[in-house]
Order: sequence, then structure tokens, then C-alpha cells
Amino acid sequence: MQEKEGVAVNKKKDTHLSQLASVGQIAAGIAHEVRNPLTAVKGFLQLMKEKKDTKYIEIAEAELGNAINILQNLLHVSKPDLEEEAHSSIDLSVELDALTQLFQDQMYRVSVHSRLQNPGSYILGRKNQLKKVFFNLLKNAFEAIPGKGAIHIEHMATEQEVIVSIQDTGVGIPQDKLRMLGTPFYTTKENGTGMGLTLVFSVIYQHNGVIEVQSAENGGTKFTITFPKETKNIRLKEVVYLELEATMGIKEFFIVNRGNFEQRLLLEAVNVRDKIDEILAIGNINLLDNAHKLVLYIIDGKEYEAIAFAKQEGITWAKHSLTLAFKLEWVQAVRRVLWDFLYNYDRMHNHNENKEHYYSMEKSINQLMDQFLNQFFISYSLFKDDLIRAQREMVVDLSVPIIPLTQAISILPIIGAIDEFRANAIEDKVISQIGNNRIETLIIDLSGAMEMDDDVVKQFISVFDGINMMGCQPVVTGLRPEIVKKMIRSGLSFEQKAITKVSLQQAIEDHLPAH
Repeated sequence: MQEKEGVAVNKKKDTHLSQLASVGQIAAGIAHEVRNPLTAVKGFLQLMKEKKDTKYIEIAEAELGNAINILQNLLHVSKPDLEEEAHSSIDLSVELDALTQLFQDQMYRVSVHSRLQNPGSYILGRKNQLKKVFFNLLKNAFEAIPGKGAIHIEHMATEQEVIVSIQDTGVGIPQDKLRMLGTPFYTTKENGTGMGLTLVFSVIYQHNGVIEVQSAENGGTKFTITFPKETKNIRLKEVVYLELEATMGIKEFFIVNRGNFEQRLLLEAVNVRDKIDEILAIGNINLLDNAHKLVLYIIDGKEYEAIAFAKQEGITWAKHSLTLAFKLEWVQAVRRVLWDFLYNYDRMHNHNENKEHYYSMEKSINQLMDQFLNQFFISYSLFKDDLIRAQREMVVDLSVPIIPLTQAISILPIIGAIDEFRANAIEDKVISQIGNNRIETLIIDLSGAMEMDDDVVKQFISVFDGINMMGCQPVVTGLRPEIVKKMIRSGLSFEQKAITKVSLQQAIEDHLPAH
């Protein structure tokens, strides 16, 4: 029975691969023939927009942009190896854990349960392509859940295989639609193109993997992906040989080869590179320039400058609420590419025979990189704490609005619920403002105040003692019947502590000097 199931799965895989190959040939032809004229048309539209700004030109420009993106996706399906990337040993449990952090903004509604067993089990593949696969699957899982829900991620390994499953509690897929998944332009989303799952199926098959989908309408969806396990018992470190210009000094080496460094960095930071323009627009942060600056500080051993730069970066990222996971992935990619370049610099200078020379900088470089990250996170957290504190103070200030009528008379309108925290805030601000502004009469309007419990009423009445002690006359208006009844039942009163008036208008008329 198991053998028949295996034959069925392989037959399905072969059929799908054949379909993808046919689609890929067609897609490549369409993309090459159509992309160039579309790009030219978009360029002319941009020129027209500069001279005549109309909504129709903007719509046409947007639609052309969508068409170009679709064609680019088709090219990736027709030739998934478009990005030249070497095979390396990959621990999918590490990649899954990192990718999950990219969806922090969805965690408030969707709980993620990870069960990552058998870490240290490697497969051989192209890391960036596989990260795209699991990013797409996780993105689809979050999008399939309209409100609150859960996603379960599992990773396990046998002697021969590494198995990953991603299951959501979303809307699910009807049974008659399951067999169409992975077909270009077929999607269950209202505004989707289906190219994401097409790429997923294509890359998995290229890695000799198998993908199975279980789903039911309104019952969630589960993707299970199985890859052959790498036969070696230890992880192989990919040796990256780069065609770089040789120089005598390390700093000059990184300056001269900056373009190559940036290209390599963009290949490593697969999830961040699509956000570079967005981050630049939001926070005026040029990730590539900053990466180059950081590398030069580290190569030169400039600890003070690196730490100052980290603090500055932490404040900027916090100020614009940028995702921390992107920063972490970017810095770790910078670290990896830095060491690839150091390896190549060492190779060019024939230091391979003396390994101590190559690793002599390991401690100082990695320590300074770690210091940069630590100072970045500390700076980010401190700024966020200060921001929260300032916002809290602003809320408190707005909740106790003391409005001057004259130099000696002010009004305090209280609206909403009064709890213990707000009663304390009222006491602090009232006493301070009376002293600072020399207020002689404070009219407290309670017509908009909600019901208060006994302890808050007692605390509120004690505020009048402080007002009187400051030499100010408290005037209370707009007492609600339910609050008065509560005070009567509790034996509370402030008749000897404050003047009461029926309304705010009466209080103003009685206390404002006649003109």
C-alpha cells in the first residue's frame, strides 16, 4: 500500500513538473517579448505625467507596473535559477524560526506555535530560494485567517528525510480546487495571481522535494514538504570564491570592491532587499550606505564610532517603528558577507598556509559586531520607553485640562471615568498648576464625569483639602445625581471644602467680574 502511495505521489510530481516546464517555456517567451515594450510605455507615461498630471495616467502607470511584476514572476518560474546561487547545507529549523519573526505585526491576532524538532538536520539546496518558499507559505497562512486564529509550524527529521509542515486555521480550500494549486494564474485570493504558489511548487521539486496539501473549506490548510536529508554527518561550510580586485590594505580592499560587496549582501539578505526602498522612504535610511560605513568602522577597529553609529541607528529605527527582524537579518547578512570577503582577501595574499593569520581578527571583529547589535537594541528600547513615557504624560495632561478664564480664575472640565490613577493625576496637576499660575478660583465641572466608586470619591474629595491649603477656592459644578446619592449613602460630603453650583454657566457668571 505504501509503495502504491509513493508511486502516486511521484506520478503527480512528474505531471506537475511537466506542466511547469511547458508553462515555463511559454512564460519565458511571453516575458521576453512583452516586458521591454511595457517598460518603454511606462517610461513614456512617466514623461507625460511630468507635463500633465491626470488620474488616468496614474492608473495606466499602476496597471503597467502590475503587468511588469507578473512577467517578472513568470520569468522566475520559467527559470528559477535566474539568481546564480550555489548550493549549501541548510538547517530549515533555523530558517523557519527567523522567518517567523518577520510577521510580528500579525502576532496580535494570530498565535504561532512552533515545534522545531531535530535541529542540526541539514538539506542541500539554495538557501535564498527556499527562504522564498517558506516566506510565501507563511504569508499565505496569515492571509488565510480573516480574524483571530493560529498557525502551527513543525520541523522533524528521520534518517533519510527532513519534513516541514505549516498548518493554519484559515478559510481553507475546497476539495475540487486543491489539484489546481501551483498552476500559474490560479488563485483562491481575490487579488492574487497564483505565482507565489507556482514558485513554491517549482522550487520544492527542483530540490527533489515533495509537497502535499490537505485542506477543507472553513477547516484550514496544511502544507507538508519533505526533502531528502543531506547524507553527510556535518554541515559543509560553503567556500565563496569571488572575483575581486586585489589591494594591499584591508580597508582599501573593501572600498574598491564596494559594488561587489553590496551585490553579495543583497543575495544574502533575501527578505530585506525588497524592503530597501520602503525603509529609505519611511526613515531616510540607506541600508547599503550604512552597511558600508559599519564594515569600515569594524575593519578599522573604531569601537567608539561603531557604538555611536549603533545608538543613532537604534533611535532612527524606533522613531519610525521599523521592524526589528529586518535589522537583525540585515546585520547578520553583513557579518556573513564580511567574512566571505575577508576569506577572499586572505586567499589573495596567500595566507592559507598560516590559518592563524586568517582567524587573528575573528575575536575583535565579531565582538565589535556584537557590540553594535547590543547598543542598537539598547538605544532602540530606551527611545521606545521614552516615547511611551512621553505619550503617557501627554495622555495624563490631556485628561486634566486646566483652562484659564482670567489670570486668577481657571476651569477644570472632567469628562469620562475617574479611576485611582486619574484621581492621582488630577491631584498632582491641580496642586502644581495652582502654585505655578497663582490660581485663586478653580471651577471643577463634573457634568461629563462618569460614576466613581467610594475610594475614588474619597480620594477626589481630599483634593479639595490641597486646593484650600494652596489658598485657592474650589467651585464644583454639574454634580450628577448618581454621584450625589453615592456620597449620601457613604456619608461623604465636601460642603465645608468647596462651593457648589448648579451649572458651569452659573459658576462663571458668579465668579467672573462684571463688565
